[in-house]
Amino acid sequence: MSAADTWLVLGASSAIARAFARVAAAEGGDVILAGRDRDDLDKSAADVALRSGRRAVVVDFDALDYGSHAALIERARAEAGGTLNIFLAFGTMPSQPEIDAEPTLAFRTIESNYVGAVSVLQAAAPMLEAQKGGAVVVLGSVAGDRGRIKNYVYGSAKAGLSAYLQGLRARLFRSGVSVTTVKPGFVDTAMTFGLPGMFLVASPEAVARACLAAARKGREEIYVPFFWWGIMTIIRNIPERIFKRLSI
Repeated sequence: MSAADTWLVLGASSAIARAFARVAAAEGGDVILAGRDRDDLDKSAADVALRSGRRAVVVDFDALDYGSHAALIERARAEAGGTLNIFLAFGTMPSQPEIDAEPTLAFRTIESNYVGAVSVLQAAAPMLEAQKGGAVVVLGSVAGDRGRIKNYVYGSAKAGLSAYLQGLRARLFRSGVSVTTVKPGFVDTAMTFGLPGMFLVASPEAVARACLAAARKGREEIYVPFFWWGIMTIIRNIPERIFKRLSI
């Protein structure tokens, strides 16, 4: 991939997605900002264009409107000046107590974090194969590495997404397309603001830069910050008979 590629940013109203768009544009890429909040996206596009001088386009996107995803990809392909890359950053994270109190939230969490991502990436896969190049970067989470009592529904959706991306990676590798799974730890965003137990918090800008660097290198999977690999290795290897007794 080259600096002058175009990035389709899905879920572009999130803090990490905004930061990614700025970083990608600063390095010479054009961006297509896709999401539901048109006013927010228009402001972000104007900001990116002013800062970088690069082209920033806004398109409507609803992760749960599955029937619209193929047309979205066609529109993005038409807007792209060169190779089209994808940065997927949407999702929701209600707390486990909220889900336990309102069980329908479990389905909505799985739908927004897993089903919507699978739908749009399946729509994009033929296009990526046809262009024989490019990168896909998807925000997962360290929560997907093990089902924890504090967020096991959210974690299960991210675990499913990680497994899906492994298969997609093998498929697209044959066409010269890289697929990178990014597993952030705690990030300073509106989604995590006020949550108890936050420590070693990364900035959205740091995560965005790590995502772009990983795409440039064609990495398969990264933890951000890097030390979360060690933390999650320990957590994954705690025996189940002990782990089920822990309040983590």
